Amino acid sequence: MANLIGGVATSHIPAIGGAIHKGIQQEPYWKPFFDGFPPIREWLHAKKPDVLVIFYNDHGLNFFLDKMPTFAVGAAQQYVNSDEGWGIPSLEPLRGEVDLSWHLINTLIDKEFDVVSCQEMLVDHACSLPLKLLYPEGNYPVTVVPVCINTVQFPLPKASRVYALGKAVGQAIADWNSSKTVAVIASGGLSHQLDGERAGFINKEFDLQFMDSLLTNPEWATQFSIHELVEKTGTQGVELLMWLAMRAALTAGAGAGVRKVHSNYHIPISNTATGLLALEKTAY
Repeated sequence: MANLIGGVATSHIPAIGGAIHKGIQQEPYWKPFFDGFPPIREWLHAKKPDVLVIFYNDHGLNFFLDKMPTFAVGAAQQYVNSDEGWGIPSLEPLRGEVDLSWHLINTLIDKEFDVVSCQEMLVDHACSLPLKLLYPEGNYPVTVVPVCINTVQFPLPKASRVYALGKAVGQAIADWNSSKTVAVIASGGLSHQLDGERAGFINKEFDLQFMDSLLTNPEWATQFSIHELVEKTGTQGVELLMWLAMRAALTAGAGAGVRKVHSNYHIPISNTATGLLALEKTAY
């Protein structure tokens, strides 16, 4: 059976890609954000995952407002990152893990999640930037399975439904007939709003409480409705659903607990609260 080792959650603001492209990671504006990653890179280097399952939200590159699935799973040999603008060059394609993709899809369907299976799939910065942040040297030593969760077009899935999805994904990984090592990635958040009367909204208190809850009470955020989460985190801050799915996945398989490898929280980057958290599965 596959070995599920832990998970990483990170913000995916497009401006991060521009900073990487320009080589300005150590300038004062960016340094507090990028300095959060070395301990997590060291952990990944030691654990050497073979596969990353990435919970993310598409921003119109693969799905648009006229066709927006609630949940979609990639089942492609590779995932191409196309030019989105934002000053981000097109990054290297991500290699798919097709066998795990179909195992996840079949498992989720059996558990009554009506997922869209995508044998061709473009991925945007929400998938490509976490890989670039975790493996800045490129030539990624991992394959990926993208799991897209709609946080763009209402109606959005309830937090409790996303938690159940993450738990099902984690169990599917644990049951996968493979000797490979797997980590789960959450891409998005934390609190931010890019438009409207609350543009620039950040809720540090809620962000930190949410991050703490992932260690001590992982279902804490499921008490809130989607509209309450938008109110507390901003229109785009509801991307924290990806963090919730990642944490739920870690409840499956051998070992019921987690330990914090490292975390970082910094504001603002492009009027956004940036979060970073790595959790390792433990026996207790």
